[in-house]
Amino acid sequence: MTSRLNEPDLPDDLDIRDLDPLVLQDLRVLSKDNANAVAKHILMAALLMEEDPKLALSHARAAKERAGRVSVVRETCGIAAYKAGEWKEALSELRAARRISGGPGLIAVMADCERGLGRPEKAIELAAEADSKNLDMPMRIELAIVTAGAHQDMGQFDAAVVTLQDMNPDPSRIEPAWARLSYAYADALAAAGQIAQARTWFTHAVEQDAEEFLDAQERLAELG
Repeated sequence: MTSRLNEPDLPDDLDIRDLDPLVLQDLRVLSKDNANAVAKHILMAALLMEEDPKLALSHARAAKERAGRVSVVRETCGIAAYKAGEWKEALSELRAARRISGGPGLIAVMADCERGLGRPEKAIELAAEADSKNLDMPMRIELAIVTAGAHQDMGQFDAAVVTLQDMNPDPSRIEPAWARLSYAYADALAAAGQIAQARTWFTHAVEQDAEEFLDAQERLAELG
């Protein structure tokens, strides 16, 4: 495998079989040597995204330089840019991925990029254009959370509450997406001055968040 100029180094012990088989399948349009290199850069981007988003983005960009017409490569670059706070690049890459593959794409992430660029009204417009029939429930929840956040950005706190209320938060659903919905609903309620209700829903979020990914317990303590 030939390394190209300015590409970040790849560890010798990477096993591309750690990637989703569907990703590897999408890379079959490339030559074997190039597909292997692209897969390794995608894998490194995924592994580094949380601990070193800048380096993850370097790997994602390297994959894009080698395979810019492959949807999963552009999507990986978009996600890495999003994690690194490069909102404009992320939006551009995710739009490209959607053009190549068709379908809704990562619409919630794209809308959140608009928020990051200081354009909450664009985030709401983008969310409104999405066809919910093409989105699974976790994607619909994420899009509602971003939309509510955009309303909050503009000081529309009651609209944020209604946006999340319309998703019918369900405290009996012990799943990450539903925990995030309860948390976002509690946050919106608190911002709207509905503190008692916010406490109730932060409590639900704590109960639903089995892996403790959220800081709902801390938010609950802050409310007293």
